[in-house]
Amino acid sequence: MRFTFLNIIFFLSVICFAQENDIKPKNVSDTILNSKRTLRFSDPFNEERIMQKLFPGKLYRLADQNTFVSWICKTCKPAPFLDVNGVEGDQMFPYTDGVATRLLANIDYSDSKDNKFKVIAFNHSVHDEDGLQTGRFSGGLLGIAKFAKNGKIWEMRSFQPAVAAFGAFARCPTPKIVEIGEDQFAFTLSHINGGAGGPYEGYLYLVAGFDGKYQVIMEVPSYHLTNVASINWSGSYKVVDDGTKKHFRDIIITTNGTFNKDAKAEDEFEAPLPQEIAAMAKTKTKFDFEIERRYSFKGKSYQMIGKPVAKFSNIK
Repeated sequence: MRFTFLNIIFFLSVICFAQENDIKPKNVSDTILNSKRTLRFSDPFNEERIMQKLFPGKLYRLADQNTFVSWICKTCKPAPFLDVNGVEGDQMFPYTDGVATRLLANIDYSDSKDNKFKVIAFNHSVHDEDGLQTGRFSGGLLGIAKFAKNGKIWEMRSFQPAVAAFGAFARCPTPKIVEIGEDQFAFTLSHINGGAGGPYEGYLYLVAGFDGKYQVIMEVPSYHLTNVASINWSGSYKVVDDGTKKHFRDIIITTNGTFNKDAKAEDEFEAPLPQEIAAMAKTKTKFDFEIERRYSFKGKSYQMIGKPVAKFSNIK
């Protein structure tokens, strides 16, 4: 009796596991990519419901909070979108094998007139029959939908199914909102990737609405470095509000790190040194450093202006 009962439990668990992982994308119309789509709904704001409205595929809820919509558009014409990893070139979206769309962020903000907005960020990855996100050097493709509140009604003001791909393993980092001008908002993304056992290098990206669409308008290299014993650093940013610019204000990037020449023996791979500390690293064994860079908007993107300023402390 006990043996029979255990076999039944095992049989049911196998069936449940198979059903949980039997993921098939739902075929949808090419209108899914129409950036002029309209969407209105009343409170409460339910981002999962919105995701299903914008991407009406089949909703799956797997273990470890792995919830996504699986869809495929057989009549869509895939277009290239930037993948900042650059390893496999641009991403062609929608993916011909199907798309898994996940919620990435629900961002609230208000302008100076107390108008309320929400931005829903999505992560697209290639459909996987097991519901996984794979691809060591493939970024998660970012999508954005912006909503404004009118009384008790939320209205979609802009919709861009795909912007660009960031991060690793098809997982886009969470965008963070930043005000770069008077009632002008953008999003920063901290992108980190690297080879197995080697340095993990990070970039800071700024995505903003410009020329009628969301796009990358700033790329800051050497923003992070981890997985190295002899040297590491991390960055932070600050928008300069000195009254000289109403929009696209200057941004100061500050990098703080440490260097220890004695720890080089522990490094499996050699890490690149920032130019600003290379001379100090030749003559000193240990030190902390801070590098400040200033970026200013020029034409269509932010560019570094002037020379970086480096400061050193705890020098040995």
